[in-house]
Amino acid sequence: MPRMRKCIIQATLAILASTVCAQAAIGAPAPAAEKSAGGPAALDDYKLSSGDRIRIIVYGEDGITGEYSVTDEGVIDFPLAGKVPASGHPLKDITTTIEQRLARGYIKDPRVNAEIVDYRPFYIFGEVQKPGKYPFAIDLTLQQAIAAAGGFTYRANLKKVFLRHQGETTESIVNAKAGPVALMPGDTIRISERFF
Repeated sequence: MPRMRKCIIQATLAILASTVCAQAAIGAPAPAAEKSAGGPAALDDYKLSSGDRIRIIVYGEDGITGEYSVTDEGVIDFPLAGKVPASGHPLKDITTTIEQRLARGYIKDPRVNAEIVDYRPFYIFGEVQKPGKYPFAIDLTLQQAIAAAGGFTYRANLKKVFLRHQGETTESIVNAKAGPVALMPGDTIRISERFF
C-alpha cells in the first residue's frame, strides 16, 4: 500500500511539472498582481511632500550623510547643495539634483542614494474614538487606520466613509465593511454619522 501511494504522488508531481512547463512554453501570462487605489504599487512612484523624512547617503561623505525632513516650503535643506526642491518629486529626482549640485566644485564624482525613513502622517476624524494625526506604515489599510483611532463610535456610518488623498480636492466614498482599502501617506479619512 505505501508503495502504491508513492507511485500516485510521483505521477501527480510529474503531471503538474509538465503542465507548468507547457504553460511556460506557450507563453501563458503570469497572474497579474492585484493593485489597489493606493498601497505599495502606488508607493513605487511616490512623490514626496512636507512631513516626509528621508535618509540621504553620500558615499564617502559621512559628514553630510543623514536624515532630512521635507519642510513646509517643500524643500530639503541639504549641506553644500542648498534648498533642494522635494515636494511633488520622487526620490530619484532628489538624488540627481544633489549629485549635480555637489559636483559643482564640492565633491568629485558624488554618488548619492536616498530612502524614506518616515512617511507623512494620515489624518482621521469624525465618528472614531480618538480622531487625530497618526503615523503612516507600509500596507496600511482603512480598517487598520480606524483601529488605530480606537474604532468607530456607536453613531458611525460604516458604509459611508469619506477618503481624500493628499493633493486632491474631492473626497471619495468607500464602504469600510466591503474589504481592505489601501491608504497612502497624507490621506484624510472622515467617518460620517449614520442616521437612525
